[in-house]
Amino acid sequence: MADITITLPDGSSREVPAGTTVAGLAASIGRGLAKAAVIGTVNGVERDLVWELADGDVVEIVTATSERGLYTIRHSTTHVMAQAVLELFPGATFAIGPPVEDGFYYDFELPPGADGRPGTFVPEDLERIEARMREIMAESQPFVREELGEDEARRVFAGHRFKLEIIDGEADDPTSVTEPGRVRTYENPPAAPWARPAFDGYPGFVDLCRGPHVPTTKDFLGHFKLMRIAGAYWRGDEKNPMLQRIYGTAWASKADLDEHLHRLEEAAKR
Repeated sequence: MADITITLPDGSSREVPAGTTVAGLAASIGRGLAKAAVIGTVNGVERDLVWELADGDVVEIVTATSERGLYTIRHSTTHVMAQAVLELFPGATFAIGPPVEDGFYYDFELPPGADGRPGTFVPEDLERIEARMREIMAESQPFVREELGEDEARRVFAGHRFKLEIIDGEADDPTSVTEPGRVRTYENPPAAPWARPAFDGYPGFVDLCRGPHVPTTKDFLGHFKLMRIAGAYWRGDEKNPMLQRIYGTAWASKADLDEHLHRLEEAAKR
């Protein structure tokens, strides 16, 4: 198989076999880089590690502790949290879930309670959600990128009204892009199909998303903590439904997570 030429950030070039992925390029440079690689930037566009490179590509490997690496870790963790919530709370639906400074959040709508009032999370729910998230991470579910037509996307997300608004361009989502006629998604195939499938044609979790993501739910995602619950109006408009927002924090290592939590504790004492 013929070689292709890749240009690195320092301007140097590297010959690799045709068909080499971002991960393969990182491995060819060094074992340490391959271990730390989260995603890559190819010609200025962030790509998953499984992205196949082409001759002439300019590639930068993004590592876990970099700003964009942490962004990716937090973004992927939001997907795992959303999956856990939809599994644990039948009838729940989800809105948007972007990374933010030092962490992430996701907005959910829970089914009404027995009194008919909108459902809400309680602090004890965070422990349940965290526990399920760790189980999902242990399953090493891959993040699988897919492009859908708009009609197919509407069918897949028929039970999730906020996602339909995003597909139809009526609402913005900072982590998803809807191109004319096409919708990008990421699926996490589960170890076993959900007892109550939430998405038409999928056995587990799928979300609107431009990506990129870590390779699997086991890669880089174990160092997190769910922090608090808040209310948030959909699209920031008080005329819209009040959603339940869960905030969390995620880091590249346990030491970094512990340091962050310690800083928060010290700040609270002042």
